[in-house]
Amino acid sequence: MQAWLGTRVYYGWVVVGITALTLLVAAGVRAAPGVMIKPLEDDMGWSRSSISFAISIGLVLYGLAGPLGGAMMDRYGPKAMMLVGLGLTGASIAVSAAMSAIWQFTALWGVLSGLGTGAAAIVLGATVANRWFVAKRGLVTGIFGAASSAGQLIFIPLLIWLIVSVGWRWSVLVLAAFAVTLIVPVFLLMRDNPTDLGLRPLGGTDPPVVPRVQGAQTARTGSVIREAVRVPAFWLLAGTFFICGATSTGLIGTHMIAYSVDEGISEVTAASILALMGAMNFVGTIASGWLTDRYDPRKLLAWYYSFRGLSLFLLPFVTSTWGLAAFAILFGLDYIATVPPTVTMTADIFGRHNIGTVFGWIFAAHMIGAAVAAWMGGLVRDALGNYTLAFLTAGVVAIVGSAMALCIKRETRLTPEPTAAPVPA
Repeated sequence: MQAWLGTRVYYGWVVVGITALTLLVAAGVRAAPGVMIKPLEDDMGWSRSSISFAISIGLVLYGLAGPLGGAMMDRYGPKAMMLVGLGLTGASIAVSAAMSAIWQFTALWGVLSGLGTGAAAIVLGATVANRWFVAKRGLVTGIFGAASSAGQLIFIPLLIWLIVSVGWRWSVLVLAAFAVTLIVPVFLLMRDNPTDLGLRPLGGTDPPVVPRVQGAQTARTGSVIREAVRVPAFWLLAGTFFICGATSTGLIGTHMIAYSVDEGISEVTAASILALMGAMNFVGTIASGWLTDRYDPRKLLAWYYSFRGLSLFLLPFVTSTWGLAAFAILFGLDYIATVPPTVTMTADIFGRHNIGTVFGWIFAAHMIGAAVAAWMGGLVRDALGNYTLAFLTAGVVAIVGSAMALCIKRETRLTPEPTAAPVPA
């Protein structure tokens, strides 16, 4: 495989394609528990709050795998983490086809699947985008966000159809097969750095470099986060991303189908509504990447969170199929449009070579927020019989996120990164 395909296509775009497929499958796996809430309630007799708690464990570990995965990517490269993540994900999902107790669901879909998908999550996309691209970095980050949306768009209707047709046990085996099959192209085609092929990042002006001593980067990894936590922008980015996770993946991603079914809508129709949200998410995230390359990402985040808050205020009063479809279109445009500006500001403030470590912790905050909202949403539903309080609270929190975004200062940076030596001719 040549560094350039022919003489025109930069190999980084091949890496983007492989990474996008990995993110797509990881997103599909993470979306699956939300589809399984009603089938598991009906088949296994488990309560919604206990299922939600298991899902929240998966979301927490999915997030906490981000810092570990980011640090490991900085040390060993994205390819190794992709292979480990896909293997662990596929194995845990396949074994879950035989589960019969809630603790098994928690262990397999919570602990193991959470760690596996966390090793191949948004932190992976942030690392790849910032290693391979200077120009078009926002666009590439948007593509990765769109790939996650496509995972929801593809796998949610597929899983609903499979569950209705052959039951949830066979359905999870199909999902496991996707993860395992993807190991092959990752192994054959993935590359960690442009320097592996004697290239520089697309749009970069510096010559290709390689680290003088691999241990130097390893030693720096621990100091990077110690420096980052002293910067107020780190806590503002982590706080806004906590809110993003709580109001999107945690509440809407986990409970939207169950809420729709509560309102008398069939599971197939509810899945179609969520898939529509995924389709609009695809559009919104790519558009957000394009906008991030051109406008102040702080202002973009403020608009995104404000719009999300208004959408959530309206949701409790939207109960018809067409009304929920309209909500899906509006909310979908905003669902993870927050990712490109958040990643861009993290790279600008803390350095693109530190993106795996620093954004890993920011992403952990996102998934902790998602876990809290997923569990609390289930508790509110069991206690009050509806999701109204959960949706209204999420709306208020989103407005707070808008104000926090405007407080981020972009000029602060960490101390310079270690020097690197040019690649020998």
